[in-house]
Amino acid sequence: MSLINTKAPEWKGTAYHNGEFVDVSSDDYKGKWAIIFFYPADFTFVCPTELEDMAENYDELSSLGVEVYSFSTDKHYTHKAWHETSERIGKIKFPMVGDPTGEVARAFESLDEQEGCAHRSTFVIDPNGVIQYLETSAEGIGRNATELVRKVKAAQYIYNHPGEVCPAKWEEGEETLTPSFDLTGKL
Repeated sequence: MSLINTKAPEWKGTAYHNGEFVDVSSDDYKGKWAIIFFYPADFTFVCPTELEDMAENYDELSSLGVEVYSFSTDKHYTHKAWHETSERIGKIKFPMVGDPTGEVARAFESLDEQEGCAHRSTFVIDPNGVIQYLETSAEGIGRNATELVRKVKAAQYIYNHPGEVCPAKWEEGEETLTPSFDLTGKL
């Protein structure tokens, strides 16, 4: 069963954020847009490149009103150590949530039970708490945060313009489509 258009699971945890350990939960983004960004593990290979990419797009996501949370099955202590020792990870301004039991990853159907770590999964959640976008890829395939920003903009557009849809490769400011009987067969 797909999680698209379903209520996102509720969760709580401890994160490393802005030099502190903080308690965070899904309540923190109620009524807002959010990205839940799972990755397999700290101190690995593809993960730091993805997290750096997300960090480099974070200001734009913030300007769009999007809260970002990264998750792995590492503890928040490990996130702190990684943040303090890696130039790439040191760029991160969003909460790095520890999920050592895999409870949150499991709730989002993103836990590799055999390996005990999260899959490489991304979820975009709208202000009503509904999952509008999800992506999961194999461990060795890194994501693209610039493309994620484009998808967030499309999700926000259709959220704010019911009845319209964004065609392939849609960029902010381009024409959208309004599905109708008259449009059928004309594309």
